[in-house]
Amino acid sequence: MEATFTRRVLVVGMGVSGLATAARLHAAGWTPVLVERAPARRTGGYFVALFGTGKAAAARLGMTPHLHDRGSSRPPVSLDRNGRRWPGTGFGDLPGQPWLMVRSDAEQAAFEVLPEDVEIRYSTVPSAIEQDDGGVDVTLRNTETGAEVTERFDLVVGADGLRSTVRSLVFGPHEDHLRRLGYMVVAFRYEGTPPGLAPGEGAILLEPGRSMWVFAFADHDPTIMLTYRTDDADAEFTAPPAQRVRAAFGPRPLGPILGAVIDHLETADAPLFDSVEQVRMPQWHRGRVVLVGDSAWCVTLYAGMGVSAGLTGADLLGTMLERHTDIGTALTAWERALRPFIDHYQDGAFTDRKIFMADSRPEILLRRALPKLARTRIGNRLVERVMRVDDITTYKNADIVGEVLRPPERTSVAGPA
Repeated sequence: MEATFTRRVLVVGMGVSGLATAARLHAAGWTPVLVERAPARRTGGYFVALFGTGKAAAARLGMTPHLHDRGSSRPPVSLDRNGRRWPGTGFGDLPGQPWLMVRSDAEQAAFEVLPEDVEIRYSTVPSAIEQDDGGVDVTLRNTETGAEVTERFDLVVGADGLRSTVRSLVFGPHEDHLRRLGYMVVAFRYEGTPPGLAPGEGAILLEPGRSMWVFAFADHDPTIMLTYRTDDADAEFTAPPAQRVRAAFGPRPLGPILGAVIDHLETADAPLFDSVEQVRMPQWHRGRVVLVGDSAWCVTLYAGMGVSAGLTGADLLGTMLERHTDIGTALTAWERALRPFIDHYQDGAFTDRKIFMADSRPEILLRRALPKLARTRIGNRLVERVMRVDDITTYKNADIVGEVLRPPERTSVAGPA
């Protein structure tokens, strides 16, 4: 079929990656149609950190005026379930001073830079995707009415999360791409302040194979992350989240803070409860369909790079589509530039897990000693190794798109004397 290039793009998913991609491609001269399964935009969300990579992308996307660091000035504490306390180490002290916020902050900032003329359809999902050399035919179904319509696009972007419908339709079933790490994660907003903590005071409770994190903010209710090891993730979904968490942290008494947190989970609004999984794919694009964000490369909450990587992927995609008129060439160049960083985030996620969880009692004792050890030169180097400081500096604070945009250095060759 003869190609008729109209620069019309379907973006599936209104999370951070989808909104940022639609805004960036609009700036690159495309006409986005944005569809979302939910009947309205989401609010709330769990703790996220915006590292230097994400800050750089957010600035180029025009999102920075709509974002701010919610990090609390109070240092967090390390504690046990009986309430004993030790000095803790916080995210705000990491290299580059990542901005701390909730996920909806990033989504709202991306929505703010989305032009008003971008068409948005809620309660809409793709049910069939067929492509040829000239474009992509997508059947879109309204989940409320059941009505379907087939439309043609020049490009389809799947930004619809860990269990992406676009990925399953074009690249195959979820089990071909999802890799479980053997852990569960629960994240939700805590209204008010957990007992035993001061407003703006975060907390870390580490036990072998399980942990609780209270992420405190200067101007927002804290968010909670509970994570634990499991040998059977499927079995975890057979009971309500609070029931499974109580079992994972039993049989000892929970204590005042952990007990209050799990009690709060009983009535929390839209908590995240999921197995910790990565998306591993040999290629993120096929023909005129490309995956962005968690749909393509979910790096897990442990890596802390979900929002930063999503914004960078969106920014770089627009850059490559501006640079290359051929879509296949643009997508290949986009993936070649981005993949080394994403591979590193994914490969390091299991090690990053040790920032959030300990496997043994000696590891817990070491973590409690880190603030004191940091006062000495040798001890500070150990702290940097545990917190993966070199990795953060080199990879999580890299301006990936800036490197692509930077012109190559010219080398002068001296002529004959």
